Amino acid sequence: MSERFDHLLARAEQLISRIEAVLPQPLAQPDWQASHAYRYRKRSAGRSSLEPVRHIGAMTLSDLKEIEPQKDKIQRNTLQFVRGDLANNVLLTGARGTGKSSLIRACLHEYAHLGLRLIEVDKADLVDLPDIVDLVSDRPEKFIVFCDDLSFEDGEPGYKALKSILDGSVAATTPNVLIYATSNRRHLLPEHMKDNLSYTHTPDGEVHPGEVVEEKISLSERFGLWVSFYSFSQDEYLAIVAQWLSSFGVSASSIEAARPQALVWALERGARSGRVAYQFARDYAGRHADASDAV
Repeated sequence: MSERFDHLLARAEQLISRIEAVLPQPLAQPDWQASHAYRYRKRSAGRSSLEPVRHIGAMTLSDLKEIEPQKDKIQRNTLQFVRGDLANNVLLTGARGTGKSSLIRACLHEYAHLGLRLIEVDKADLVDLPDIVDLVSDRPEKFIVFCDDLSFEDGEPGYKALKSILDGSVAATTPNVLIYATSNRRHLLPEHMKDNLSYTHTPDGEVHPGEVVEEKISLSERFGLWVSFYSFSQDEYLAIVAQWLSSFGVSASSIEAARPQALVWALERGARSGRVAYQFARDYAGRHADASDAV
């Protein structure tokens, strides 16, 4: 009888262990000394973690050209934040490749020594934002939760979670956490011609957005600071090309000679942006180095 009981007890313990293995586990504290930046990763069986980013891109604020007004706004807001002063959640929107994500990484590089940390969260994992915020709420560091290339389709669950964290939850705002998001969409949701039909007109000529439009702008307006980025002019694009070529050690005469090739590169890519300028500079500097070695 005793052996049978022991056998049943062992089987029960095995069953409990298997159940515990598939149950969602609480988010554990990572090694906060391992890095200044972390990625939130959700694994199978409900397990998730903050993984340190071992190699952070060495982007600095001085590397970013032709976006001085945007840089000033983001830098001022971030500095207020790390100093413990009031600051806003930030939505960076506009043309692709103009430095939105790079500017956030550059701020991390600038202020990491003051305790700034970054947590990158994919759009699909935004439903877990409350858990992430709870995990870091008692830490002495200042955390930017970074959502890159953010946009939603109608009905996606992360949309409601982000709205709640930004403004609308019963819980108080955590003073050591801000949300920085980048997007090519000003209001983060697709806009359709049929949405215009929901506008109403009053007899005195006032125009009021309908519920559909109100819902689509309700998320973006919860970001306290909007920063817009625009496509570069030809001169601005060439200035960025020259800055990157110079940083890669290309001589002034070679930079001048590279201008026509840089314009052709942008024409082939269909855009004049900081990203295109950086990619051209890497290509040109690589070919230029090979030519120097051959000589």
